[in-house]
Amino acid sequence: MADILKRLVPKRFQKKGVVIPVVRLHGPIMSGGSRFRPALNLSSIAGQLEKAFGMKDSPAVALSINSPGGSPVQSRMIYDRIRALAEEKNKRVLVFVEDVAASGGYMIAIAGDEIIADATSIVGSIGVVSGGFGFPELLKKIGVERRVYTAGENKVILDPFQPEKESDIEYLKTLQLEIHEIFIDMVKARRGAQLTDDPALFSGLFWTGRKGLELGLVDRLGGMREEIKTRYGKDARLELVGAQKGLFGRRAPGIGAFGSVDQIAVQAVAGLAETLEEKALWGRYGL
Repeated sequence: MADILKRLVPKRFQKKGVVIPVVRLHGPIMSGGSRFRPALNLSSIAGQLEKAFGMKDSPAVALSINSPGGSPVQSRMIYDRIRALAEEKNKRVLVFVEDVAASGGYMIAIAGDEIIADATSIVGSIGVVSGGFGFPELLKKIGVERRVYTAGENKVILDPFQPEKESDIEYLKTLQLEIHEIFIDMVKARRGAQLTDDPALFSGLFWTGRKGLELGLVDRLGGMREEIKTRYGKDARLELVGAQKGLFGRRAPGIGAFGSVDQIAVQAVAGLAETLEEKALWGRYGL
Protein backbone atom coordinates (compact mmCIF):
# COMPACT_ATOMS: atom_id res chain seq x y z
CA MET A 1 0.00 0.00 0.00
CA ALA A 2 2.83 2.40 0.89
CA ASP A 3 4.47 1.74 -2.49
CA ILE A 4 1.20 2.49 -4.31
CA LEU A 5 0.71 5.79 -2.48
CA LYS A 6 4.34 6.73 -3.13
CA ARG A 7 3.87 6.27 -6.87
CA LEU A 8 0.81 8.56 -6.83
CA VAL A 9 2.86 11.45 -5.42
CA PRO A 10 4.47 13.60 -8.16
CA LYS A 11 8.25 13.15 -8.26
CA ARG A 12 8.89 16.83 -7.57
CA PHE A 13 7.23 16.39 -4.15
CA GLN A 14 9.00 13.16 -3.29
CA LYS A 15 12.10 13.09 -1.11
CA LYS A 16 15.33 13.50 -3.04
CA GLY A 17 18.31 11.26 -2.71
CA VAL A 18 19.26 7.76 -3.75
CA VAL A 19 17.27 4.96 -2.13
CA ILE A 20 19.18 1.77 -1.32
CA PRO A 21 17.03 -1.28 -0.50
CA VAL A 22 18.16 -3.37 2.48
CA VAL A 23 17.49 -7.09 2.91
CA ARG A 24 18.17 -8.68 6.30
CA LEU A 25 19.63 -12.21 6.13
CA HIS A 26 19.62 -13.06 9.81
CA GLY A 27 19.59 -16.34 11.75
CA PRO A 28 20.68 -19.94 11.28
CA ILE A 29 20.36 -21.26 7.74
CA MET A 30 18.14 -24.31 7.48
CA SER A 31 15.39 -25.72 5.32
CA GLY A 32 11.84 -25.74 6.58
CA GLY A 33 11.11 -23.54 9.54
CA SER A 34 7.93 -22.96 11.51
CA ARG A 35 5.75 -20.27 13.02
CA PHE A 36 7.59 -20.86 16.29
CA ARG A 37 11.04 -20.63 14.73
CA PRO A 38 11.34 -19.00 11.28
CA ALA A 39 14.38 -20.17 9.36
CA LEU A 40 16.68 -18.44 6.91
CA ASN A 41 16.45 -20.24 3.59
CA LEU A 42 15.80 -19.46 -0.06
CA SER A 43 12.04 -19.93 0.30
CA SER A 44 11.80 -17.46 3.18
CA ILE A 45 13.94 -14.77 1.55
CA ALA A 46 13.33 -15.10 -2.21
CA GLY A 47 10.47 -12.58 -2.30
CA GLN A 48 12.46 -9.92 -0.49
CA LEU A 49 15.44 -10.39 -2.79
CA GLU A 50 13.24 -10.11 -5.88
CA LYS A 51 11.64 -6.92 -4.57
CA ALA A 52 14.97 -5.33 -3.58
CA PHE A 53 16.68 -6.05 -6.89
CA GLY A 54 13.54 -4.94 -8.73
CA MET A 55 13.83 -1.33 -7.49
CA LYS A 56 14.81 0.25 -10.81
CA ASP A 57 16.23 3.54 -9.55
CA SER A 58 18.52 1.96 -6.95
CA PRO A 59 22.13 1.46 -8.08
CA ALA A 60 22.83 -1.16 -5.41
CA VAL A 61 21.28 -3.56 -2.93
CA ALA A 62 22.52 -3.73 0.66
CA LEU A 63 22.47 -7.08 2.46
CA SER A 64 22.66 -7.16 6.24
CA ILE A 65 24.08 -10.55 7.29
CA ASN A 66 24.04 -11.97 10.78
CA SER A 67 24.26 -15.75 10.61
CA PRO A 68 26.36 -18.51 12.18
CA GLY A 69 25.73 -20.78 9.21
CA GLY A 70 23.76 -23.98 8.85
CA SER A 71 22.68 -25.81 5.70
CA PRO A 72 25.32 -25.67 2.94
CA VAL A 73 22.62 -26.35 0.36
CA GLN A 74 20.42 -23.42 1.41
CA SER A 75 23.49 -21.17 1.76
CA ARG A 76 24.58 -21.95 -1.77
CA MET A 77 21.06 -21.52 -3.15
CA ILE A 78 20.76 -18.07 -1.56
CA TYR A 79 24.22 -17.19 -2.91
CA ASP A 80 23.23 -18.29 -6.41
CA ARG A 81 19.97 -16.32 -6.33
CA ILE A 82 21.74 -13.13 -5.21
CA ARG A 83 24.35 -13.39 -7.96
CA ALA A 84 21.73 -14.20 -10.62
CA LEU A 85 19.61 -11.19 -9.64
CA ALA A 86 22.64 -8.91 -9.45
CA GLU A 87 23.66 -9.80 -13.00
CA GLU A 88 20.10 -9.74 -14.35
CA LYS A 89 19.28 -6.34 -12.84
CA ASN A 90 22.81 -4.91 -13.13
CA LYS A 91 22.97 -4.01 -9.43
CA ARG A 92 25.97 -3.75 -7.16
CA VAL A 93 25.69 -5.88 -4.02
CA LEU A 94 27.03 -4.44 -0.77
CA VAL A 95 27.21 -6.87 2.14
CA PHE A 96 27.29 -5.56 5.71
CA VAL A 97 28.23 -8.03 8.46
CA GLU A 98 26.67 -7.53 11.87
CA ASP A 99 27.64 -9.97 14.66
CA VAL A 100 28.53 -13.01 12.55
CA ALA A 101 28.97 -14.10 8.95
CA ALA A 102 30.49 -17.52 9.49
CA SER A 103 30.37 -20.84 7.66
CA GLY A 104 27.18 -20.73 5.54
CA GLY A 105 26.74 -17.10 6.59
CA TYR A 106 30.08 -16.28 5.01
CA MET A 107 29.17 -18.33 1.93
CA ILE A 108 26.23 -15.97 1.43
CA ALA A 109 28.42 -12.94 2.19
CA ILE A 110 30.77 -13.65 -0.73
CA ALA A 111 27.82 -13.07 -3.06
CA GLY A 112 28.52 -9.39 -2.39
CA ASP A 113 30.71 -7.30 -4.63
CA GLU A 114 32.08 -5.81 -1.42
CA ILE A 115 31.95 -7.00 2.19
CA ILE A 116 31.94 -4.40 4.97
CA ALA A 117 32.17 -5.56 8.57
CA ASP A 118 32.49 -4.12 12.05
CA ALA A 119 35.91 -4.50 13.64
CA THR A 120 34.36 -6.83 16.23
CA SER A 121 32.26 -8.90 13.79
CA ILE A 122 33.06 -12.60 13.43
CA VAL A 123 33.85 -13.82 9.90
CA GLY A 124 35.22 -16.96 8.28
CA SER A 125 34.77 -20.52 9.53
CA ILE A 126 35.29 -21.83 6.01
CA GLY A 127 34.75 -25.50 6.75
CA VAL A 128 32.11 -28.18 7.15
CA VAL A 129 30.82 -29.68 10.39
CA SER A 130 28.42 -32.49 11.22
CA GLY A 131 27.23 -33.28 14.71
CA GLY A 132 24.87 -35.55 16.56
CA PHE A 133 24.41 -37.87 19.53
CA GLY A 134 24.70 -41.60 20.04
CA PHE A 135 22.30 -43.57 22.24
CA PRO A 136 23.23 -47.31 22.06
CA GLU A 137 24.08 -47.61 25.77
CA LEU A 138 20.96 -45.72 26.82
CA LEU A 139 18.77 -48.25 25.04
CA LYS A 140 20.40 -51.08 26.95
CA LYS A 141 19.89 -49.36 30.29
CA ILE A 142 16.19 -48.74 29.76
CA GLY A 143 15.60 -52.19 28.28
CA VAL A 144 14.71 -51.14 24.75
CA GLU A 145 15.64 -53.35 21.82
CA ARG A 146 16.37 -51.61 18.53
CA ARG A 147 14.85 -53.41 15.52
CA VAL A 148 15.74 -52.22 12.04
CA TYR A 149 15.13 -54.06 8.76
CA THR A 150 16.73 -52.78 5.57
CA ALA A 151 17.41 -53.59 1.94
CA GLY A 152 20.86 -52.23 1.31
CA GLU A 153 23.85 -52.77 3.58
CA ASN A 154 24.46 -49.06 4.14
CA LYS A 155 20.85 -47.98 4.66
CA VAL A 156 21.38 -47.35 8.40
CA ILE A 157 24.79 -45.73 8.11
CA LEU A 158 25.45 -43.36 11.07
CA ASP A 159 22.38 -44.61 12.94
CA PRO A 160 22.56 -42.86 16.36
CA PHE A 161 21.08 -45.91 18.08
CA GLN A 162 23.90 -48.19 16.99
CA PRO A 163 27.63 -48.12 17.88
CA GLU A 164 29.77 -45.97 15.60
CA LYS A 165 31.57 -47.73 12.76
CA GLU A 166 34.91 -46.53 11.45
CA SER A 167 33.73 -47.09 7.89
CA ASP A 168 30.70 -44.84 8.50
CA ILE A 169 32.90 -42.04 9.84
CA GLU A 170 35.29 -42.29 6.91
CA TYR A 171 32.41 -42.07 4.45
CA LEU A 172 31.00 -39.01 6.21
CA LYS A 173 34.41 -37.36 6.04
CA THR A 174 34.58 -37.89 2.28
CA LEU A 175 31.28 -36.03 1.94
CA GLN A 176 32.51 -33.23 4.18
CA LEU A 177 35.73 -32.88 2.19
CA GLU A 178 33.80 -32.64 -1.07
CA ILE A 179 31.53 -29.89 0.29
CA HIS A 180 34.56 -28.15 1.80
CA GLU A 181 36.29 -28.11 -1.58
CA ILE A 182 33.21 -26.55 -3.19
CA PHE A 183 33.15 -23.88 -0.45
CA ILE A 184 36.87 -23.13 -0.93
CA ASP A 185 36.43 -22.85 -4.70
CA MET A 186 33.58 -20.37 -4.22
CA VAL A 187 35.65 -18.19 -1.88
CA LYS A 188 38.64 -18.22 -4.22
CA ALA A 189 36.48 -17.41 -7.23
CA ARG A 190 34.89 -14.41 -5.52
CA ARG A 191 37.79 -13.13 -3.41
CA GLY A 192 40.91 -14.70 -4.91
CA ALA A 193 42.74 -11.42 -5.54
CA GLN A 194 42.17 -10.14 -1.98
CA LEU A 195 42.98 -13.33 -0.05
CA THR A 196 46.31 -13.67 1.73
CA ASP A 197 48.33 -16.87 1.62
CA ASP A 198 47.53 -17.86 5.20
CA PRO A 199 47.49 -21.66 5.80
CA ALA A 200 44.68 -21.27 8.35
CA LEU A 201 42.35 -19.50 5.93
CA PHE A 202 40.38 -22.61 4.95
CA SER A 203 40.90 -24.54 8.19
CA GLY A 204 37.52 -23.68 9.71
CA LEU A 205 38.93 -20.98 11.99
CA PHE A 206 37.07 -17.70 12.37
CA TRP A 207 38.32 -14.19 13.07
CA THR A 208 37.22 -10.69 14.00
CA GLY A 209 36.33 -8.28 11.24
CA ARG A 210 39.61 -6.46 11.77
CA LYS A 211 41.65 -9.62 11.28
CA GLY A 212 39.35 -10.63 8.44
CA LEU A 213 40.33 -7.41 6.68
CA GLU A 214 44.00 -8.38 6.95
CA LEU A 215 43.26 -11.84 5.57
CA GLY A 216 41.20 -10.50 2.68
CA LEU A 217 37.90 -11.95 3.89
CA VAL A 218 36.33 -8.47 4.03
CA ASP A 219 37.01 -5.28 2.07
CA ARG A 220 36.71 -2.63 4.76
CA LEU A 221 35.44 -1.87 8.23
CA GLY A 222 32.42 0.30 8.83
CA GLY A 223 28.65 0.54 9.23
CA MET A 224 25.83 0.52 6.71
CA ARG A 225 24.42 4.02 7.19
CA GLU A 226 27.79 5.76 7.09
CA GLU A 227 28.99 3.72 4.11
CA ILE A 228 25.86 4.39 2.05
CA LYS A 229 25.96 8.15 2.70
CA THR A 230 29.66 8.28 1.87
CA ARG A 231 29.06 6.52 -1.43
CA TYR A 232 25.76 8.04 -2.54
CA GLY A 233 25.58 11.39 -0.77
CA LYS A 234 24.16 12.73 2.48
CA ASP A 235 20.59 12.50 1.12
CA ALA A 236 20.87 8.79 0.37
CA ARG A 237 18.29 6.71 2.23
CA LEU A 238 18.05 3.08 3.30
CA GLU A 239 14.77 1.26 2.75
CA LEU A 240 14.24 -2.03 4.55
CA VAL A 241 12.54 -4.63 2.37
CA GLY A 242 10.30 -6.73 4.60
CA ALA A 243 8.64 -10.09 4.13
CA GLN A 244 5.59 -10.16 1.89
CA LYS A 245 2.33 -9.58 3.74
CA GLY A 246 -1.25 -10.43 3.01
CA LEU A 247 -4.28 -8.17 2.60
CA PHE A 248 -4.70 -7.50 6.32
CA GLY A 249 -1.05 -6.92 7.15
CA ARG A 250 -0.28 -10.50 8.13
CA ARG A 251 2.47 -12.55 6.63
CA ALA A 252 1.30 -14.43 3.59
CA PRO A 253 0.35 -18.01 4.51
CA GLY A 254 2.99 -20.65 4.00
CA ILE A 255 5.38 -22.66 6.15
CA GLY A 256 4.35 -22.72 9.76
CA ALA A 257 0.68 -21.73 9.34
CA PHE A 258 -1.43 -22.83 12.28
CA GLY A 259 -3.65 -25.86 11.90
CA SER A 260 -5.17 -28.35 14.31
CA VAL A 261 -4.19 -28.68 17.96
CA ASP A 262 -2.06 -31.71 17.05
CA GLN A 263 -0.27 -29.74 14.36
CA ILE A 264 0.40 -26.89 16.76
CA ALA A 265 1.83 -29.34 19.31
CA VAL A 266 4.10 -30.89 16.68
CA GLN A 267 5.29 -27.46 15.60
CA ALA A 268 5.97 -26.51 19.21
CA VAL A 269 8.17 -29.59 19.71
CA ALA A 270 9.92 -28.95 16.40
CA GLY A 271 10.43 -25.34 17.43
CA LEU A 272 12.12 -26.46 20.67
CA ALA A 273 14.51 -28.71 18.75
CA GLU A 274 15.29 -25.92 16.31
CA THR A 275 15.91 -23.54 19.20
CA LEU A 276 18.47 -25.92 20.69
CA GLU A 277 20.13 -26.32 17.31
CA GLU A 278 20.20 -22.56 16.87
CA LYS A 279 21.77 -22.02 20.28
CA ALA A 280 24.45 -24.58 19.44
CA LEU A 281 25.27 -22.76 16.20
CA TRP A 282 25.52 -19.35 17.85
CA GLY A 283 27.34 -20.80 20.87
CA ARG A 284 30.27 -21.87 18.70
CA TYR A 285 31.11 -18.20 18.20
CA GLY A 286 30.61 -17.25 21.84
CA LEU A 287 27.23 -15.59 21.23
